[in-house]
Amino acid sequence: MVGTDSDPRGRQDGLGWVTRAIFGDPRLRVTVGDDPAATVRYAVIPSLEHARFLLPLASRKVTAASLLAYNALRPPKVRAGRAAVGLLARVGALGLTRAPVLSVHAPERELLLSSFLADQLGEPELHAAIGIRPPDPHHKPTLQLFDAHGRPRGYAKIGWNDGTRAMVRAEAATLAELPTGHGFPPAPRLMLHTQWNGREIAVIEPMPRRVRRISKPDSPRLDAMLAVARWGSPATEAQPVTALLAGWRARAEGADPRIHAAIDKLDRELTLEFGNWHGDWVPWNMARHKGGLLVWDWENRAPGVPVGFDLAHQAFQTTLSTRGRPAAECATAVDEALRHHGAALGLADPVRQRFVADAYLVELWLRTYELSGGGAGWNPKLHPALLDILGERLP
Repeated sequence: MVGTDSDPRGRQDGLGWVTRAIFGDPRLRVTVGDDPAATVRYAVIPSLEHARFLLPLASRKVTAASLLAYNALRPPKVRAGRAAVGLLARVGALGLTRAPVLSVHAPERELLLSSFLADQLGEPELHAAIGIRPPDPHHKPTLQLFDAHGRPRGYAKIGWNDGTRAMVRAEAATLAELPTGHGFPPAPRLMLHTQWNGREIAVIEPMPRRVRRISKPDSPRLDAMLAVARWGSPATEAQPVTALLAGWRARAEGADPRIHAAIDKLDRELTLEFGNWHGDWVPWNMARHKGGLLVWDWENRAPGVPVGFDLAHQAFQTTLSTRGRPAAECATAVDEALRHHGAALGLADPVRQRFVADAYLVELWLRTYELSGGGAGWNPKLHPALLDILGERLP
């Protein structure tokens, strides 16, 4: 879509990407500027050039709730900033922030995604607070939905290309079959899975009000990891790794020869306990609630992987995302995590710990490869770095 100077859908930044995904219907008119006659209006926080959040201006209650709901989950600096702006919204002084306003004109209200979701969920009206991230073919727009009283009603995830549509479908399927018992951590449940204007949409129920940010985010929750790996059931017997390697070879057909070389060099005689993994087990996808753990974002869950993959993933991704370290240092963090905590997951000896670390790196590259084929493009932080790392680790 080509926007005019005042239409943010023509921008190439996060604001442009999100508005194209959410307000892409050409019958909608989207402009920068506060128009009281608009169907819906959003404050762009903090600015057009550094947009991070579209804040609905439906009412003081809705605007304040969009900032204050679940604020205890956020880092202290972000929490303080949102609390300050939320207070201004509550007293009707949001104009002091000088935030620009996005006005959306809809000839029919049904053209708005929030109205479509309200109808599907049996709500008279819903208002969407919309997060903005840098444009990335792996990212999905997320809408936090509120009713007219400012009460949270759910989270909507939007799949907009082949890769992200598949991720939304996968999460919807997983949430429909989550087990209970044997220490399995609870998760917000699926409310709706539907399609709209070429988008794949999953709406997940709101989190409990009293969720809190987890303490010691770098510490792995090993009991919960095991419960997920065993999918709420007792431990299973160790199995040969040959089926895992064969599955990887099939997935890597036509891929860079270096990944085939890495797979061929892994120990084929080893036996391990296999199970499920969450697939994105990181501190920002979990919270404390009633003395336990609440876990969300299940779009990458998969069965048939070595127990320990979630531990490896937490070590790799926290080093990559929160510390900004290169992939080689992230791989070293995986080795250290398995050495320190692997025994609690049944990985008592260095051979199995090293196999799980190497296998995780292979799986991570294959995931990156599959996303690239689904229209998501290559993640430059992982490719070709992971292939280089595997080549050094498996000479």
